[in-house]
Amino acid sequence: MAKTIAAQLVAQLAKAGVKRVHGVVGDSLNGFVDEIRKQGNIEWIHYRHEEAAAFAAGAEAQLTGTLAVCAGSCGPGNLHLINGLYDCHRSMAPVLAIAAHIPSMEIGTGYFQETHPELLFKECSHYCETISSARQMPRVLQIAMQNAVGQRGVAVITISGDVALEEIEDDSLEHTLMQRLPAVRPHDADLDLLAGMINTAKKITLLCGSGCAGAHDELINFGAKTLSPMVHALRGKEHVAYDNPYDVGMTGLIGFASGYHAMEDSDLLLLLGTDFPYTNWYPTKSKIVQIDLRPERLGRRCKLDLGLVGTIKETLAALLPLIEQKDDRSHLEQSLNNYINSKKELSAHASSTNTPIHPEYLTTVLSAAADPDAIFTCDVGEPTVWAARYVDMTKDRRLIGSFNHGSMASAMPQAIGAQLEYPGRQVISMSGDGGFAMLMGDILTILQYNLPVKIVIYNNSSLGFVAMEMKVAGMPPYATDLKNPNFAKMAAAIGMKGIRVEDPAALPGAIDEALMHDGPVLVDVVVNSSALVMPPKIDVKQAKGFGIYMMKQVWNGKGGEVWDTLKTNFLQKE
Repeated sequence: MAKTIAAQLVAQLAKAGVKRVHGVVGDSLNGFVDEIRKQGNIEWIHYRHEEAAAFAAGAEAQLTGTLAVCAGSCGPGNLHLINGLYDCHRSMAPVLAIAAHIPSMEIGTGYFQETHPELLFKECSHYCETISSARQMPRVLQIAMQNAVGQRGVAVITISGDVALEEIEDDSLEHTLMQRLPAVRPHDADLDLLAGMINTAKKITLLCGSGCAGAHDELINFGAKTLSPMVHALRGKEHVAYDNPYDVGMTGLIGFASGYHAMEDSDLLLLLGTDFPYTNWYPTKSKIVQIDLRPERLGRRCKLDLGLVGTIKETLAALLPLIEQKDDRSHLEQSLNNYINSKKELSAHASSTNTPIHPEYLTTVLSAAADPDAIFTCDVGEPTVWAARYVDMTKDRRLIGSFNHGSMASAMPQAIGAQLEYPGRQVISMSGDGGFAMLMGDILTILQYNLPVKIVIYNNSSLGFVAMEMKVAGMPPYATDLKNPNFAKMAAAIGMKGIRVEDPAALPGAIDEALMHDGPVLVDVVVNSSALVMPPKIDVKQAKGFGIYMMKQVWNGKGGEVWDTLKTNFLQKE
């Protein structure tokens, strides 16, 4: 029996396990959306902006590891998806995007809303193809889904609204979709070579990334045998930092001094499932070995002494029997002591008495009050810094953000995708005031679906991280100020619970009240705009730049700002 391409598409997505489609309706999507309505086995989630829909789909895919779907109508509709899709692709989130197109007979004529989606999405996808004939179905859709799941990233199909309504003979073939990545380990000879390097090394350090997901037990066993401190990249935090006696924190600009020194002081550094991009943070004298499932990543960030292809769990399991038990704990103990000192230093910034509220204190309170299986999303910039340093992980907590693409405004829409997938879990959006305002319209999506998302806004009336970058470069901040409303009153005006916090003494009670509320809540916390993100290593250029900034501000009669910065970041905390 014949059915439309749209009907086949919806049926095939449902068979692949897709639960929902994130998007904004439009006439070129009508056939597809109507089939979702008629078939009733997939939910359409309606957003105010397609970029939010793509971020939400990416969060769903990252949390589950399974295929998520977003859709946009022709021209501007699907063009709005592109930033969110870039984030999905760089986060290795298996996402299928359906980009509707203008009427097929008008393609190439400069028609109303015409774009060329097969070109637009090429750089943020593994696969991007146009369905122009019923004879391409169901194969093109199957190939797209296999690319998204198998290669871990974005696939895009483009289809005109009129083509979606063409009829296709009912396809009776069974179509399978790969759900799990293969288990891969290096060749025995390569494992022997690596074991020899490990057995002769005196100071071994691990840098662990998102590729360590599912390998926690193997990492702990490896650490016990090699007595190696474990540093994590930001995307590795949720997989590595919990219940780990070898964890010494993060490295990089927003990391811990202990993480930097554990790598710098090593004589052998193992890069495990990480594509850590900042070349200046790699050690200068260590031998470096990289293990990654994707061979194209080997050696693209630093010079390697050995590069191996494999999944971390299986590679470590095969490597462990070949490794001799270490007995010298000096490198590990020094790294752990450095970590303790780093945490003490950071804890000093989390003062509970200073006004305006320290963002470090807000994050500490939030982390302590949240459920053991809470899902945190964080905006790029300062909220990412505070999440990296002050949110404690457990086995079941998750932490996601735009960590590779670095896009503003990701936290709230990612929280939407997380809450839709896990309606019974706490989902907390750590939103910057700038990031929240950028896609603020989709707070109405939270309200419309009554999602119990907790939005915590770090309200410093500034693009804080950008201002800090200007200061480090020796420039006074310019065009970074934000004139914000009372976000809590705004939330209340649209029917959502809103809480405003300006007094640090009121903060713990306000956070508890928000987390216990059974619906959506917006917590507007006025935080200190003078808080600095201090990197774990400061080079001469950074120190010079910051000194120049402070002198300029004094000369320009803005000594009060300099004093606030000194008092907030350098003077003794109460």
